[in-house]
Amino acid sequence: MASSSDPNAPRYARQRILPGFGEEGQQKLAAAHAVVIGAGGLGSAVLPILAAAGVGTITVIDDDLVDETNLHRQILHGAADVGRAKVDSAADTIRAQSPQTHIVALRGSFTAATAAQMLSGADILIDGTDNNETRFTANDAAAAAGIPLVWGSALRWGGQVGVAWAGTDYRDLFPGGPDTEADTCEIAGILPSVCTVTGGLMATEALKLLTGLGRPLLGRVLLFDALSGTTQELHYARDPDRDAAGFADRPALAASDPSISARELAALLAESTGERPVLLDVREPDEVALGALPGAVAIPLGVLEQRLAELDPAAPTVVYCHLGVRSARALDRLQEAGFARARHLAGGIDAWSRTVDPTLARY
Repeated sequence: MASSSDPNAPRYARQRILPGFGEEGQQKLAAAHAVVIGAGGLGSAVLPILAAAGVGTITVIDDDLVDETNLHRQILHGAADVGRAKVDSAADTIRAQSPQTHIVALRGSFTAATAAQMLSGADILIDGTDNNETRFTANDAAAAAGIPLVWGSALRWGGQVGVAWAGTDYRDLFPGGPDTEADTCEIAGILPSVCTVTGGLMATEALKLLTGLGRPLLGRVLLFDALSGTTQELHYARDPDRDAAGFADRPALAASDPSISARELAALLAESTGERPVLLDVREPDEVALGALPGAVAIPLGVLEQRLAELDPAAPTVVYCHLGVRSARALDRLQEAGFARARHLAGGIDAWSRTVDPTLARY
């Protein structure tokens, strides 16, 4: 029987046949490392889905013990697990489901002091806690690490899901910082299926980001209302008057951050002296037809590997896509191939349309 970490394993057959997914998408998941904060209600949906989908390494972080009041919604745990550390119970459940998944169980709190170590080697961070302070810490830590944050919250009859990365930030949505007076499930209650739906949506965003497929929830929050059976979208954007690196009270990104903001790129292109960067557009041809940056070289992400010889690894290069997801993956490949002066456009051409050239069509 084929290993579950094998992209060709039968268990992934229905996933591989999805348009655009294929063996390449499965290989990306097998090589990925996802860090999930919280093994509670949302984690109970997120963690099994990531493991079942074939994510190779999953780190689960939680400092709590299983309580009987958790069991109606935290389905990673059973009655026999009451009193156990949630990370241990969760790890046992996931290993039974997917023995080939590498599970790292970290019992402790995700704080500014522990974040860097807990995120070591991670490709994505997923926050499923009910703690506002942890959410902001996760946002800042993911930004510093240059990886996307998928966040979700569930309370009473509703849930929310969003992504913080590449030009949008959780602090853009809540500039006032953590609300220490916010209600929790212990106070306000929670319908168990709200955790299942919200956690499933979070896992979907994570799988999209790890494979580079679809349109992630950047600059958008998905709102789910169980009582009406409806969903809504809330749109938001970074304040254009703020520095591109984020709000002043957010820890600065590392000096080696390989992204460039739309405003920074515009200023760079406007310089009359200096070496002009090569603009590399990794979107699909139908997207390029909607609008592109002048002089850009168009090479879709799916064929970039085969066409690297068309590019000069010594030249300064700025790679961009729609929202910054595919360009970040393209940047990884360029850096592996020796493009030491390559960067990617944070927020993609959408950020360019919003902050530099509003005549460029958005989609």
